[in-house]
Amino acid sequence: MPPRARRRSGASSAGSSPFPHLGPLGEVVPVSTGVVRLEQESDGSVLLEVNGVPSSHLHPDPRHLVFEYMRWMLLAIDLHLDTSGDDAPQLAHLGGGGCSLPRAIAALRPRSRQIVVELDALLAEHVRTWFDLPRSPQLRIRVDDAAVALADWREDRFDVLVRDVFAGDRTPDSLVSRGAAEHADRVLREGGLYLANCAAAPGTGLLADEVATLSTVFEHVGVIAEPAHLSGKRRGNAVLLASAHPLPDGLDRALRSDAVSVRLARPEQVTALRRSGRVLEQ
Repeated sequence: MPPRARRRSGASSAGSSPFPHLGPLGEVVPVSTGVVRLEQESDGSVLLEVNGVPSSHLHPDPRHLVFEYMRWMLLAIDLHLDTSGDDAPQLAHLGGGGCSLPRAIAALRPRSRQIVVELDALLAEHVRTWFDLPRSPQLRIRVDDAAVALADWREDRFDVLVRDVFAGDRTPDSLVSRGAAEHADRVLREGGLYLANCAAAPGTGLLADEVATLSTVFEHVGVIAEPAHLSGKRRGNAVLLASAHPLPDGLDRALRSDAVSVRLARPEQVTALRRSGRVLEQ
């Protein structure tokens, strides 16, 4: 399920839109896989809805992320890249939408090189224009199926791989399977970091299944989630992290600065999820 668009308190405002080529507001715009709609808020930010569902929220300050799970991803990516010491990292994003997270990374790390895989060709064309996204080689958009692109990439290519793909309210089976996890491990460089947006409804067991599946491939698996979501009491977005190396040090401490009450799951919580989940073979 795409995220709730809760804002962080104290967000900065903008007197005028930084998006001079923004498309029509409040109107339905046809794209390759359906329709999109743009809504602009009083702070100058723009909400992009895809087929009636919030997909991306772009703020005048590209470093400010409105969707909380993207903030959590950005914290993890920053800590990971600070540790790696690579000032020109290679990142890949499965799932594009409005490219909020790649836009933030490009602003924070101008020397980074990113590729975004987006299935919808017209949407990819629109968002590059509407949101004045960085150009190649800083930010490339590849129009393709995410599972196909993942299988196609050569090994040891990326420092960070992000999965944020939805068909309706769920991630396609082809991207939550053990095969997808194996491809993710293959395309990451030694010690690279894999992050995945997991939206699981209470009682589905999807979060546990994803943890169990990733744990068959990666030595280190973590979960960022709000307590109520982690305990299975309500639906929400969790960020899964996986790597051959230990996860970024200080991540839980950094998460405590977020307006949302969110934590990095304790090792015993991750172990409990792994044991209760089933490996998704597709």
